Amino acid sequence: MITAMLSNAQLAAIFADIADRLEIQGTENVFAIRAYRTVSENIAAHGRTVADIYRDGGIAALHEVKGIGKEIAKKIESLLNTDVLEFYERLKSEVPDGVVAMLQIPGVGPKRVHEFWKTLGVEGIDTLKAAALAGKLRELPKMGEKAELKILAGIESLKRTTTGRLRVDQVMPVAEIIIAALREIPGVQKIECAGSLRRGRDTIGDLDILIATADPAPVMQVFRSHTLASEVINAGATKSTIHTRDGLQIDLRAIEPAVWGTALQYFTGSQMHNVKVREHAQKLGLSLNEYAVTDVRRDEKFQFDSEEAVYAKLNMAWIPPELREDRGEVEAALDLGPYRIVAPDLIRLEDMRGDLQMHTMWSDGQLDVMGMAREAITLGYEYILITDHSVGVNVVRGVTAEQVRAQGKEIAKVNAALHKEKLTFTVLHGVEVEVHSDGALDLPDDVLAECALVQASVHTLLNSPREKITARTLAAMTNPHIDILGHPSGRRINAREGADYDWERIFAAALEHNVILEINANPDRLDLHDVHARRAAELGCKLSISTDAHNAAMLHNMRYGVTIARRAWITPAQIVNTWPLTKLLKWVRGRG
Repeated sequence: MITAMLSNAQLAAIFADIADRLEIQGTENVFAIRAYRTVSENIAAHGRTVADIYRDGGIAALHEVKGIGKEIAKKIESLLNTDVLEFYERLKSEVPDGVVAMLQIPGVGPKRVHEFWKTLGVEGIDTLKAAALAGKLRELPKMGEKAELKILAGIESLKRTTTGRLRVDQVMPVAEIIIAALREIPGVQKIECAGSLRRGRDTIGDLDILIATADPAPVMQVFRSHTLASEVINAGATKSTIHTRDGLQIDLRAIEPAVWGTALQYFTGSQMHNVKVREHAQKLGLSLNEYAVTDVRRDEKFQFDSEEAVYAKLNMAWIPPELREDRGEVEAALDLGPYRIVAPDLIRLEDMRGDLQMHTMWSDGQLDVMGMAREAITLGYEYILITDHSVGVNVVRGVTAEQVRAQGKEIAKVNAALHKEKLTFTVLHGVEVEVHSDGALDLPDDVLAECALVQASVHTLLNSPREKITARTLAAMTNPHIDILGHPSGRRINAREGADYDWERIFAAALEHNVILEINANPDRLDLHDVHARRAAELGCKLSISTDAHNAAMLHNMRYGVTIARRAWITPAQIVNTWPLTKLLKWVRGRG
């Protein structure tokens, strides 16, 4: 009987922590460590909760998750049944938490942590800082004063983030500025970000930029002298590294144009995707690295200037970067074969016809209704939905029932003015109604009935037990006036974990009651995240992508939500605000 309802995120964190401690300890073989890391990533990416899989099918069913073998299945069973894993408890007693915490420092890996711990007796970030200030680190092999200063800088940058990773919106503008500057240099043929930013992850560790040029010297000079660079870490001929004032590390690599394809594929990752691709290459008698595909039997090298050609050489379709997480994309590429595209109909930003969540000065927004409408028109939208908070959210100013009706009159006047200008644009009247702790809604049904669409959201007590928080939201979803469940988990990236829902029940209720699930494009949220969004889409749930904008600039965050949807393999047909307004309103009327 399950006594510990651990979420996938919690289980994944445990196995990742096991891998870290074993690698620091240095007594386990590399294959065992890799197995723990792999299972951690696969659990985190799995659409179903592992606890539910075990509850429904026992230990044998756990093998549904790739990478869970006999021994790891036993460990999961122990964790779910007793909330204790003796092996893990012993490992934690052997490798202190403070020692593991040093891995958060940029550029500090397990071997170096082991050295700090065992050679200098350092058991935490604070004591490591003290040792560095005392000049003790530079005495270690292959350290020196420069490396010691780099670690001190890394500790300071770590204080500015909670995870050691920055939100995508903190990195994307930096990447765009750097790329725009380098693109103007003569001789630059191609330039692209790689790594987790190209794959569309919601947080970014280091920023990787690749550039194709036969003359890297001027490129490296401009990069290292850019105003965003607060410190130059490496000044090589074909690779340079800088830190920004926000602690972001940026690596620039200059690539020969002839090998652009293999380099871009390699440095985009993810690690598990690349492992799977290399394993397939080996079956064909080929080896793959950032420079070439090599026929091992003939010792013949093949260079490619495009990713499509690299995948084609491996008898694979090209895979959009957002899908490269070893979640079935390699198998799909092999099924399709070369010169095709995996999931060619993934949603694009230009597919979006409207935005279904935003706030005005009626609650906590910064513009009036017309101001938000004018900005949305510049984005080419056909419609927007105004969803000011209901008064019961408490943490911000909200609208009462009377104010909802008054706002409806203002929206009617705005529409009349826009139509008089012969603009084919419509402002829809909605509301973001708060879900109380018992599942009741903050506004009466007759008020909700007057809105074009209604979004229900949970903002409080998100750390409630799983059964309680799930029941609360399910109760709200049964109300026939609720059209959208907003930012469903309630997570705040780098600040707050989302609610521990029984997601299968949430998705089932969305299907039963025809409720749209929102992908909130605010980069502080990005909620639903890609794993849950993919599962919801697979089950047939309808979704929306909305910005939750509180000002004009935030309306431009739609691209981040679209990227999450692409990572979830979602097509335009599954997103309701890609529909024309007539289709959307017809669907809403059909729900009644």
